[in-house]
Amino acid sequence: MKIIDRYILTSYLQRLVSVFAICMLIFVVQTFWLYVDELAGKGLDLIIIFRFLIYFSPKLVPLVLPLSVLLAALMTYGTLAENYEFAAMKSSGISLQRAMAGLVIFHIALGIGSFYFANHVIPYGEVKSYNLRKNLAKLKPALAIREGMFNDLGQINIKVGRKYGDNDRFLEDVIIHEKTNDQRNTIVIKAKTGELKSETSDAMLQMVLYDGYRYEEVRPDKPNEQLKHPHTKVAFEQYTMNIDLSQFNNVDLTEENYTSTFRMQRIDQLNQSIDTLQITYDDERAAFSENFYKKGAFQELPKIENDSMVLDSMVSANVLNFIKVDQTWQYFDVIQGSIADIRKDIRDLDTKKRSFFLIQKLINLHKITRDDKYVLIFASLLLFMMGASLGAIIRKGGLGLPLVLAVLIFLTYHYIGLFAKNAAEDNSIPPTLASWTATLILTPLAFYLTRRASADKGFVNIDIVWVPVVNFLKKIMSLNSTKNRL
Repeated sequence: MKIIDRYILTSYLQRLVSVFAICMLIFVVQTFWLYVDELAGKGLDLIIIFRFLIYFSPKLVPLVLPLSVLLAALMTYGTLAENYEFAAMKSSGISLQRAMAGLVIFHIALGIGSFYFANHVIPYGEVKSYNLRKNLAKLKPALAIREGMFNDLGQINIKVGRKYGDNDRFLEDVIIHEKTNDQRNTIVIKAKTGELKSETSDAMLQMVLYDGYRYEEVRPDKPNEQLKHPHTKVAFEQYTMNIDLSQFNNVDLTEENYTSTFRMQRIDQLNQSIDTLQITYDDERAAFSENFYKKGAFQELPKIENDSMVLDSMVSANVLNFIKVDQTWQYFDVIQGSIADIRKDIRDLDTKKRSFFLIQKLINLHKITRDDKYVLIFASLLLFMMGASLGAIIRKGGLGLPLVLAVLIFLTYHYIGLFAKNAAEDNSIPPTLASWTATLILTPLAFYLTRRASADKGFVNIDIVWVPVVNFLKKIMSLNSTKNRL
């Protein structure tokens, strides 16, 4: 490695590591605030919180790394141009392409490493973070009784309209579904108010309900009695419930029950899942099409010869002449029955359409996740070329203008990809195209900027537009002056 390559690589890596660390810290803090409701109030120690953030961090790398590369390239080459170091290089016969060659090789290696990181480390982190979140949700659920929704406390499901008072111990509009041994919802308790008597961190939670009713469904042994849906109803002024919370704190946080979602899979697993889902999707569509055709009225329509004279005579008479009935009222009954059948078929089609849409969306998400791993190989190299070229053009280092340009370019790159992936979820565009859209759009811009920077020109040559306008105005002024002389 030559001295110039070592100098540029050292300067660039110092900025890249610093920018990456700062951006990663910002995104990790943002992640912590995003999930603070799931972590707060459960007595977690710092080690558990740190583990969660460590497991979640790999998912941030595909977002942080391109931004860091872009900003570091802008700062490095902007500083070189600002300090006239590029001028010294060019006077020595070193072009911009030669000054970028070492870092291009570095970013090719970085892209390959990013691919393996996305294919192995990110799925592993997804498995760990997702399962840890699920296990943390089981800890002390009494502290997580939220207003306006049912909360699972093991042996009961509870919903409260409002919480107030010290530590939110007073409750209003309480609805409880109590589970029985057969896990059936046969007991419902409603109360106007309630109070948590013991601390929610205790092994036994005591809850007192006031002014309510207790309903219990009775399941008789005789089938005839079951049709009557018997139940009991008891009114109460005060009702005390003791809820065992000892098992909720006995949670294995290392337990992994979820390992097969598309974000947790490597490329080989994604390809296998896509093939399986696609075969299932095609089989279900074919079966539904065949069954829908067989059960519909299509099989009952008479076969009409392909004769225009016959068809014209039938249409001119009445399109419903094929209905064979004796009485007029039967004729209208047949029409009403056909309308009801058609409406039912339309409902079936709408229901199945939504089902097929969800399956197709799941397949597309698998494909997008798979292709994103390949896109990451080229993303760093693309944004490096754009950042290095812009830095040489604007000739500014530091965190001023380079930071603004880096954020604008990265947001453009990110949101183009985001909008394309959202469109691909409902099959508006192919999923593979969605993953590559941002790269395909910005690649010509990267080559354009590289050529402009290599030729030591500005971002846009204004003379291309300005000079013809000036010449046109001069001609008009000369013609006007000639007319005035005449």
